[in-house]
Amino acid sequence: MRVEFYQLGKQGRRCAAWEATRGKRTKVPGTVMAAGVGIPHDLAQYVIEASTGYRNGFWELVAKGATFKSTGRRRTKPGRAIIAGHRDALMGAEHLAGYHLAEWKTQRPSPVTGALDQALTQWRALSPNQRLVFEWPSAIGSVTEHGPGRP
Repeated sequence: MRVEFYQLGKQGRRCAAWEATRGKRTKVPGTVMAAGVGIPHDLAQYVIEASTGYRNGFWELVAKGATFKSTGRRRTKPGRAIIAGHRDALMGAEHLAGYHLAEWKTQRPSPVTGALDQALTQWRALSPNQRLVFEWPSAIGSVTEHGPGRP
């Protein structure tokens, strides 16, 4: 699964958004959230799950076909079943991300420090026509150009 993070300007505010592509053509629209100077929550969650090899967290379930309300896709019975079968792992992923983010923000090293540092540096350097792209489950992203006028 390919996951692309990008920045939007909405009413003078900076926002973060993402979009995933499963297989060759299945688009999963992500959430749009306010973005301050730090790393956006969904980007941090992605990097932490990928860096730790966490299984059955949010990002792996999206790759498996889970249909979350927040993604803007029609919820399907198989997509809901994936979520239902992994609720404990989903909660664990949130706790894991919270722990590693707290460690990182207080500058205590953890196994994900380098990957979070790199993602934040790349995120801050994005121009309006660029995206920070990851191939799940890699924690290392690359910056790519995205056509002008397209989010």
